[in-house]
Amino acid sequence: MAKGTKSAAKAGQVKVTQIGSPIGRRFDQRDTLIGLGLNKLHRSRVLEDTPAVRGMITKVRHLVRVEPVG
Repeated sequence: MAKGTKSAAKAGQVKVTQIGSPIGRRFDQRDTLIGLGLNKLHRSRVLEDTPAVRGMITKVRHLVRVEPVG
C-alpha cells in the first residue's frame, strides 16, 4: 500500500445520519432514504462521496446530517 493511500480513501467518504422522520413526507423522499441505506432515526452510514450520493443527500437534506469521515 502506498504511503498516504488510506487517508486519501477516507477523504472520499461522508457519514450520513438520519435525524428526521419520513412520516408525512413524499414517497420519493422515503425511497431516497432507503437508497442511502437509512430506515430508522439516528442510524448512520459511511458512503462514498460521489455526485449520485450528493444528489440523494441534497434531496433529503432536511432529514439527514452529513459529516466528513476522517
